[in-house]
Amino acid sequence: MMATEGNGGNEGGGGGGGDRAVGGRHTWDDGLIARRAYRRAAGRAAGRPARAMDQGTAEEAAPDIPGAVADYFPGEETGRRSFGGPPYAVYQAGVRSFATGTLRPRLEALRQLVGLSRSRLEGRTLAGAARVLDEADARGRHPYGHTVVAVAGATGSGKSTLFNALAGAPLSETGIRRPTTATPLACAWTDHADGLLDRLGIPAVDRRNPGYPYDPALRGLVLLDLPDHDSAAPGHRERVDRLLGLVDAVVWVVDPEKYADAVLHERYLRPLAGYAEVTFVVLNQVDRLPGEAADQVLDDLRRLLDEDGLALGEHGEPGAAVLALSALTGEGVGELREMLARLTAECGAAERRLSADVDGTMTRLRPQYVADSGPAGLTERARAEFEDRLAEAAGAGAAGKAAERAWLRDAEWACGTPWGRLRGRKGRASGGFRGGSRGGSRGSRAPGAGEWTGIPGARARTVAVEAVTARPAVEEAVRTLGDEATAGLPGPWAQAVREAAGWGGRGLAEAVDEAVAAETAHRRPVRPVWWSLVAAAQVTVLLVQVTGVLWLLGAMAGVSGGPEWWMPALLVMGGAAVGPTLAWGSRAAARGPARRHGRSVEGRLREAAAECGRRRVLAPVETELARYGEVRAQYVVAAGGA
Repeated sequence: MMATEGNGGNEGGGGGGGDRAVGGRHTWDDGLIARRAYRRAAGRAAGRPARAMDQGTAEEAAPDIPGAVADYFPGEETGRRSFGGPPYAVYQAGVRSFATGTLRPRLEALRQLVGLSRSRLEGRTLAGAARVLDEADARGRHPYGHTVVAVAGATGSGKSTLFNALAGAPLSETGIRRPTTATPLACAWTDHADGLLDRLGIPAVDRRNPGYPYDPALRGLVLLDLPDHDSAAPGHRERVDRLLGLVDAVVWVVDPEKYADAVLHERYLRPLAGYAEVTFVVLNQVDRLPGEAADQVLDDLRRLLDEDGLALGEHGEPGAAVLALSALTGEGVGELREMLARLTAECGAAERRLSADVDGTMTRLRPQYVADSGPAGLTERARAEFEDRLAEAAGAGAAGKAAERAWLRDAEWACGTPWGRLRGRKGRASGGFRGGSRGGSRGSRAPGAGEWTGIPGARARTVAVEAVTARPAVEEAVRTLGDEATAGLPGPWAQAVREAAGWGGRGLAEAVDEAVAAETAHRRPVRPVWWSLVAAAQVTVLLVQVTGVLWLLGAMAGVSGGPEWWMPALLVMGGAAVGPTLAWGSRAAARGPARRHGRSVEGRLREAAAECGRRRVLAPVETELARYGEVRAQYVVAAGGA
């Protein structure tokens, strides 16, 4: 590039000798020339000779001018050194940073989001978010008082001429040769942009100083002249694309001939829709348009930008600035300079640019974290239905009914007549033994399940153990739960929940078998006391009958004295009537306790099966759902609360 022209521009502005080239790199002087100029101005205002002003201090030169020191020497009243004249004060990196805005919590949430999602999403899906975090960290190491603005455009659009007009010196080469700009050129209105320029990859030989006198309103601005984005020269487009991803704001320069170029809109302006607040679109060379043609072209440009989705900042609304100017004649350049001055003074372009980066990243990641199919999660109804299906597969209902019937049979046997008990014992000895019962698919024998114990509920336990063999029902319950738990979840998290349910469902049927067998083997129902009382009464009735029979036989044989044969007959007939009546009443009285016992057995088996389901399936599924809930909360914060 034309380094000599850059020096000449400064010398022509009264800064001869002000710039020193050290190894080809331009450095600022100590501001002596600018200080003397301001001191002379302050001395004339105070009626002091210029020589005294040069030898004295600012306070001595303008003792009667309020704010003179603050106006001409910003920072010196607090003892800070100003470089390059009054406009260039030392910037403190902590004055404007993420801590003062909303971007820092969003970046922290995005960092948490990436960390929580690494085991669920592919690395290439999170690559964009990782790049944004790296870019934010890299930009955060440099002061936010500096604003990097790139001037971009196509070949022949006049962007280098506009760059020179803004810099106030012919720093960038202009001409008819194409491409004119081969390498990026930087002009900084600050002494402390070396770190930023190193990060951008701008070599020292391509760094320039603005023309003198320096514009204090542009303090902190770092202006870049990019190569032509449509250049046929190799590497130019790659340099432009790389720098556009690093700068804080962009000034797009278009001309009346190629402002509607499809490549410009599809490759650059349309993807910049989210960066409207840090985008300027400049229609250059309006001096070539006659009459009202400039307004017509500008209106058509606004229409095209609106079709690109680029919000326009009109009527005080936030958005891209669109204006017409002529870099050659200077028409409209002052307005653009004022816009850049306001942007630089706000010190928020970098944060807005990074916020737009985060917005774009969250928009791309939205399908991975948000589904539009309704609320996500596992409802209480789904949990209850899963436990009911497991209980049904375990045969809890059938076992409860069997336990109720067994209780009634045991009550009938315990409270029945002795003759009936003898008949029942004979039947049980011949066909009532239930041996070799299976405990589920493994064929294990539950303790005590294969032998007749003679206690209430023994048959119920046997039936319950045999019922837990419905493996297809258990698998169907797990699949149904997985489907209901994944409703409303994005694809990756739905897959994680299904996998958790599937892994927990492996061996669930066997676990339910073991739980039911353990439950039925170690619980013996308590024999009601009234059964024993009724049994004693039945024995007493039997003894009365036997006594009556013996008495009657003795009377009939003439052994016993007295003619009252009807008395023993009455005892025999009364015992024959009281015994069955007592057995019938006991059977009726046992129905209520039998129902309660059946419900108790069913409830215990249901709880045993449900506990296996909660431990092996529901707990892992709920863990995955809780993980998604945490990730979803971080996504909401990173997306700006949307």
